[in-house]
Amino acid sequence: MPASEPVRLGRKRALPSCPNPLFLKWLTELRDEAKEKGLKIQYTYQKAISSLNKYPLPLQNAKEAKILQNFGDGICKILDQKLQRYLKENGKKRMDGCMDSCLQDNNSLKNAAGDQGNDKGGRGGRGGGGGGRKKKREYVPQKRSGGYAVLLTLYRQSQIPGSKGYMFKMELQAEAQHLCDKSFTVPDLGSKYTAWSSVSTLIQKNFVMKTHNPARYSLTEEGLALAERLECVEQGTKDGPEGDREEARSEGEGDAEEEDGGPGLVDLTASDDDEEEKEGDRIYPTERPSCVALPRSDVDGMGLSENPHNSHATSRTPNAPRLLPGTYEIILCVDFIETTGGSSHCKQELVKELQRNGVAFDVRKLNVGDFLWVAREKVAPVPGQLRAPTGRELVLDYIIERKRMDDLCGSIIDGRFREQKFRLKRCGLRRPCYLVEECGSAASHLSLPETTLQQAIVNTQVVDGFFVKRVQDVRESVAYLTVMTRYLTKLYQNCTLICRSRELEGDGVSDEEESGTPSCSLISFAEFNYGAIKNKCQTVREVFARQLMQVSGLSGDKAALMCYSIEAEKEKLLSSIRYGKLKRNLGPALSRTVYQLYCTQGALS
Repeated sequence: MPASEPVRLGRKRALPSCPNPLFLKWLTELRDEAKEKGLKIQYTYQKAISSLNKYPLPLQNAKEAKILQNFGDGICKILDQKLQRYLKENGKKRMDGCMDSCLQDNNSLKNAAGDQGNDKGGRGGRGGGGGGRKKKREYVPQKRSGGYAVLLTLYRQSQIPGSKGYMFKMELQAEAQHLCDKSFTVPDLGSKYTAWSSVSTLIQKNFVMKTHNPARYSLTEEGLALAERLECVEQGTKDGPEGDREEARSEGEGDAEEEDGGPGLVDLTASDDDEEEKEGDRIYPTERPSCVALPRSDVDGMGLSENPHNSHATSRTPNAPRLLPGTYEIILCVDFIETTGGSSHCKQELVKELQRNGVAFDVRKLNVGDFLWVAREKVAPVPGQLRAPTGRELVLDYIIERKRMDDLCGSIIDGRFREQKFRLKRCGLRRPCYLVEECGSAASHLSLPETTLQQAIVNTQVVDGFFVKRVQDVRESVAYLTVMTRYLTKLYQNCTLICRSRELEGDGVSDEEESGTPSCSLISFAEFNYGAIKNKCQTVREVFARQLMQVSGLSGDKAALMCYSIEAEKEKLLSSIRYGKLKRNLGPALSRTVYQLYCTQGALS
């Protein structure tokens, strides 16, 4: 009988829980990164991790992992790239030596706080002991991340006496930007995510509540408590620049690779290349801005002035973004329809005349109007980039709709004229203007009599309240645009412009304008153009108002008033409703017509 082998005494080495710890580590990192950004691919990575944990054999490369479930070409390619990079940096000899450390890292992800919790204050439990329930640490956004800025902004707004308790999206983005290192509107190079992406995580964690349409954002009770803590850290950072800053930094750091509710402070928008150089000149200032406003005196009917002076129009938006004097330029925006199609000769002449007069203009799509002016922020080009960063743009309160006599005739016939006036009144700009080009003797050969066209122009000025400027041809139109551009440039050269929200300010004339002082609080071009979309989704009341306006004799103001009054009465329901400045009744005849339109069964005779 052969001699038996000597018995080895001592502690056996524990077998690894996963024979592919490097792949497991990289997949866990990919999953956590996707989870922080709110990507749905995190679930795919989690399924791949589960499959890898069940596989008992070591894998030489990622291609061999294709036999496993939930391992596709994309995941295998990423793992192969990481493996090649690892072998290039560490060599194959060290690959086996790192197995233990990788296993320890993976086990630390599965355990609760353990030693890390003891180092940070003993808040986490030990992971080696066994089956005790792990303590769940509160989810806190990292300092100067998107979620951090949103929570602080909503909290500070709620502390203002008489505040409405919620904020709209564009208002929230504008006021939170100076608290965040990343942009809320422009994604980083090579990424499609902005700081605003973290709001979905805040809603998911029940810190922020989203209601209504347009969306209103407000803090929940949990969010209010968290925001109070963040505000205390923020104030402490300002009071103590050294010691308190270290304390705030320690509060903002943590283990981002937590699992099963483990410890760690998670940056809701962070990525591997978060440490980018900050653009100090582009960050919004935190002090309360002062607005320089303009006194009202009509110059050519457009409400222009020579001597701007201070106003308190922006006291309602203390942290609104602003453009200081000298940091912006006035640009004329021309709708692209005015430069293409139709009578190409006249439209090319318009462009050439503007260039000849030295007017700074930009051709773009305008959803309402043909000409308007924006204050565009001056931005210095960045070395190494082909194009300079896009500056902010605020729309001045002046918009022009250009009409030739033949175009006016066609728009009256097909109903566009009434609709355009309705949309111009509600576009958010306070100084709409009609620029009417005479056609000379050609007006007598149009489909409508010349007297009808002249009456329509007078009604536009007297009844609808638009300023109407009459010119003879394209050259006079360009001359008027040139004079207006130069005058507005001079008018706004010493003004501080404040960005306001159209949803908050409304479309009507402000109190400052009624008292003779037009405000310098302007809406952004993006918000203006989006709000002026012609075919955007409409409410039932808006559709009903459009239907009412098809009835002869029903204007937009009458239709808007009737939408709130018509319910379940009969023919005389609308007869006593008053409208306009003179408070005239609609009358029984018009009320009966509307009643028959909606309540008559069968065909209308």
